[in-house]
Amino acid sequence: MTDYQPMLTLALTLAKQAGEEIKQLRKSLTIEFKFDDTELVTQADVAADKLISEGIQASFAGHDILSEELAPNSTTECEHLWVIDPIDGTVNYAHGHHQVAISIAYFYQGDCKVAVVHNPFTEETFSAIQGKGALLNGQAIQPSGKNQLHRAIVATGFPYQKDNIDPILKRVEYVLKNCADLRRIGAAALDICWVACGRMDAYFESVKPWDFAAAQLIAREAGAQFGHFIDIPEGENPQLFGQNILVTTPAIYSGIQGLLAEADAQ
Repeated sequence: MTDYQPMLTLALTLAKQAGEEIKQLRKSLTIEFKFDDTELVTQADVAADKLISEGIQASFAGHDILSEELAPNSTTECEHLWVIDPIDGTVNYAHGHHQVAISIAYFYQGDCKVAVVHNPFTEETFSAIQGKGALLNGQAIQPSGKNQLHRAIVATGFPYQKDNIDPILKRVEYVLKNCADLRRIGAAALDICWVACGRMDAYFESVKPWDFAAAQLIAREAGAQFGHFIDIPEGENPQLFGQNILVTTPAIYSGIQGLLAEADAQ
């Protein structure tokens, strides 16, 4: 059996180093916009990406990297792949909010083996090695165990581009009418990790691979159910396909999935 502890140790080290860097850089931010002037990016995103990518390359020179800022178009069809979001929740970060995370995942032959999601502002670090459970600051976590849909607290998010917002709002309407409440904290990796540790009962959204690659392993290892509320295209890797993600405490997975399907049918 392969020992993935060296990958976890490196990911933890780099996530915490990047966390310290972005805390310092927030004191003098430079803000720009990308993708048709809609998505915010700062110099801290690029600096953290560079720190993490160079750290991985120094330790594992033959491994490939998919990262939001420096390598967003890299292939995922490789034996060793690291997936990096240097700052998940950049809008939160730029506006002085604390719900921000550095996300690092290691994949071997398309399967996530190691995951770290680190929030430097709250000093919370979620981590997992495949088959060994999930941890928050070294302590085992598990989902809420909620089994009543009308009691569920559900998290989601919204895209930068609003040209296809109507179906998303219909899903939100159905969730709000049938669940206890909705939360939008602005960082997908943390949304998913909060389902993993029981702070949220469910999460749904469409995101990029780097937003959820690490968190989905943490959720699964904690005992949450991970999938997609719309069938994914044949041949896609579900651990890297970011459209229509659904993560819940297990007892309400089918209920939330049904609500979202009903909304889409309208």
